[in-house]
Amino acid sequence: MVETQTPKPASSINDQEKKRKREDGDKTAQNGKKQKGWNKDKRFNKNNKDKNGGSKGSKSTNKTPQQPDREEAVEESISKMNEQILADHFMQKAKAHNKDLTAVELSDMSVPVQAFQDTTSFEQVRKLAQLPDFLKAYSPEKGARLGSASEDKGSPHTLVIASAGLRAADLVRALRSFQNKDAAVAKLFAKHIKIEEAKQFLERSRVSIGVGTPQRIIDLLESGTLKTEKLERIVIDGSHIDQKKRGIFDMKEVYAPLLKLLTREEFKERYGSKDKDLKILVY
Repeated sequence: MVETQTPKPASSINDQEKKRKREDGDKTAQNGKKQKGWNKDKRFNKNNKDKNGGSKGSKSTNKTPQQPDREEAVEESISKMNEQILADHFMQKAKAHNKDLTAVELSDMSVPVQAFQDTTSFEQVRKLAQLPDFLKAYSPEKGARLGSASEDKGSPHTLVIASAGLRAADLVRALRSFQNKDAAVAKLFAKHIKIEEAKQFLERSRVSIGVGTPQRIIDLLESGTLKTEKLERIVIDGSHIDQKKRGIFDMKEVYAPLLKLLTREEFKERYGSKDKDLKILVY
């Protein structure tokens, strides 16, 4: 006897159809999430490759590009100034930094024309590497005695004035050719050097050239450890321009002590003197 199947009610068929559609919808949603996540991962990996210069198999590498050496900036107009123009330039800068001073007060800050030496004949660009040649060009016997020092301790024949400690350190390195066991190129600046250490060095050392910043040199002069009896020239690092595009004449906090240094009585009475002439050279 053949069994006959009882047909399912319509409601049951509808329920199964709804269940099947829900399952198909869930699968589609899950696949969509996977695809979305894969695309996101793909974008992330692509961005990483772009940032890192490509994958390992590509020709690009993760090496950081080398930065070009910073070019030494120079204010070329300084090299074209003779004694009179330099004296005027110093006074103009003094007025610009001290607008409230009277004419009498400004005159006390003036550096006389006879204090300056004309260096316009020096044709080389005034960078660090050319500083030794500059000194030789304006020293007796073509600089033959630049590497010698007085028997008196702490008594240089040349002072080089910089705008900051880091620049002074660069100048010291540029002048190493003038240093030997009997004549030191002294570091007269505050960068990593305490003033007591500088005093002790001057008290025990024969110094040919002193390199420093204006205020530190003033402090050492007033302490008596830095002597000026043998001083022949003061060289101002006037052409150098720092990363902020400033020179030694543009910074009031540096220019004020520089003027104070250059107008000391012991210097002013020697400017233009026949016996112990002292000259200012602006590099």
